Amino acid sequence: MAATGEHVKALVRTHAAGDDAAFYAVALQVAAKAARQGHTTLAQELKQIIESARRQPVVSKVTPIARPRGDLADLVSASFPEVTLQDLVAPAAVKDSITRVLHEQRQRQALAEHGFEPAHRLLLEGPPGTGKTMTAAVIAHELSLPLLSVRLDSLLSRYMGETAAKLRIVFDAVASQRAVYLFDEFDALGAHRTGNDVGEARRILNSFLVFLEGANTESIVVAATNHRSILDHALFRRFDVTITYSLPDQAQAREVMRRRLGPLGRGVRWSSVASTEGLSHAELVKVAESAAKEKILRGEDHVSAADLNKALQAYRTAAG
Repeated sequence: MAATGEHVKALVRTHAAGDDAAFYAVALQVAAKAARQGHTTLAQELKQIIESARRQPVVSKVTPIARPRGDLADLVSASFPEVTLQDLVAPAAVKDSITRVLHEQRQRQALAEHGFEPAHRLLLEGPPGTGKTMTAAVIAHELSLPLLSVRLDSLLSRYMGETAAKLRIVFDAVASQRAVYLFDEFDALGAHRTGNDVGEARRILNSFLVFLEGANTESIVVAATNHRSILDHALFRRFDVTITYSLPDQAQAREVMRRRLGPLGRGVRWSSVASTEGLSHAELVKVAESAAKEKILRGEDHVSAADLNKALQAYRTAAG
């Protein structure tokens, strides 16, 4: 069969969300896979069907959750992530916490019958590039939900009343539309403030706390921060789960690079790769990509430990 299980799931999700662009993109991926497998006739027929469908006018359509309308559209961006829990390279403790959240959400009805709520308010804290945003994507994918990322640049206003009103719009959506809602770089909203703006900031924070306290358990609210130390202490008791992220150790770093390299890294002697201390998951991905592109442009089909060491050195030099 040309389509993989992931393709089929992506097609169902994008169709259910009414996201035509994403649906056709996945369908074209299926066609391309069919062509690579030698099913040229099937691939051509699929492409023709897709092109024909794109030319057809849309008569009517239910407004999809993943395409926010009205005021909400200015405050969030929507996606259907394809990243799985297996794709996340993290310590066992982090994965165990995520697994527990997923299990509680899947069993939320059973919990409700006994008067309990599933974990649905998560605080993720740790250095940049260590997997916090990816975790929100994993949760959305594993629960077959859209990921709605709150745009803090649109949310925050110089006028407290406007910010509170925008927060209400977001949390009204939390109550009515089951999804994963991500407040990334949350310290911009939840930081402990001093100075002339302390009163204003406190009122905004209090509004957030009130909304968070009453958040619908059907949705998952995720706040991610790189700066736990500056968060207001009142926040921590309002979250059901706090997950702490850290820079990867050497074994995890090698796994991050190995996964990014894919078949190109099949011959790497990982024991010969230099120390990755101090580098985040995101930085290690950049290193692997740099080494891979260098080899591809030279017409070669594999990356060596020496190539990775060269890329590591170049990255550290550039980063100062």
